[in-house]
Amino acid sequence: MLPLAEGSNGDAVADLQRRLLGEGSPTLSDSLGVFGPSTKAAVEAFQRQRGLRIDGIVGTSTWSTLVEAGLHLGDRLLYRTQPMLRGDDVAELQSRLCSLGFDTGRVDGIFGDTTSNALAEFQRNVQLPVDATVGPATVAELLRVSGRHQTLELVSMVREREARRSEPPTLRGRHIGIGETGGLGSIAASLNRRLASSGARVTMVHDPEESGQAREANLAGVDIFLALRVTPSLIGCGASYYSGYSYESTAGRRLAEHVVASMGRVLHGASSVDGMSVAILRETQMPTIVVEIGPVEAVVEHTAEVADAFASAVTAWAEEGLDAAENAASNDHP
Repeated sequence: MLPLAEGSNGDAVADLQRRLLGEGSPTLSDSLGVFGPSTKAAVEAFQRQRGLRIDGIVGTSTWSTLVEAGLHLGDRLLYRTQPMLRGDDVAELQSRLCSLGFDTGRVDGIFGDTTSNALAEFQRNVQLPVDATVGPATVAELLRVSGRHQTLELVSMVREREARRSEPPTLRGRHIGIGETGGLGSIAASLNRRLASSGARVTMVHDPEESGQAREANLAGVDIFLALRVTPSLIGCGASYYSGYSYESTAGRRLAEHVVASMGRVLHGASSVDGMSVAILRETQMPTIVVEIGPVEAVVEHTAEVADAFASAVTAWAEEGLDAAENAASNDHP
């Protein structure tokens, strides 16, 4: 029955409205089961809150996120499955484990191998049966311990910052992924050549779906991933990085800031840097940014300059590695 949009009606819309109300986004002026202006505004508010693309339309991504938002730690057994379990209950588990020093990787609400390993290590430390499954006993112990011993900073964010500190201030030897879904093939190819000439290893990803690109990037083991998009209605450049739940990718944010600053000298117009939780940002396991540029005519006219701007931004990001890590640490602890 998806997508649901203004003008839709029926039981699915009523279910949507109840879920939105549960997340603090009531649809007061619309009748139950009628997708009117109030429901659209509530959907947009939820999308904004969750770092999704804001269009007031309930597609697969928005619906899945809304369902996940209704899950709380202890509502169900959590363990490693295929496909992986997702939800706010997983995110709470990850956040609590990370605050205790058990590294789950980024807090993304996805129960993968790193979360499973961190959970098993927690169970081993508190002398519970080590089965990497979150049942009632594990929930009770996790709540008890985390209520007393939480640290001020998630270990996963410390780990990302420390990784930046240990990286060489150069592109030589870096493995960079570039994703392109159509319209930017020539720019991606030019960027590939420029990065390769600096000593980087480049992997091109052409899967048309965001989750497919994330999966390929993870399998390739790239160090950073650039997802390029052409947006005809955009005049300028926008870049987004992963930010969700209690986690923000500081490395991704700095890379996005460099790209927007560099691209602004080529594509004059609006610019923005936003933390988001869309599929490709949430599902990749490395610092990733989504870069949207437009209009098409300007992008085509300045293909070489755009590729140069991307390469310059990535180079600048690599060169600032240690300083960026130290600045992030001082900003987190004034």
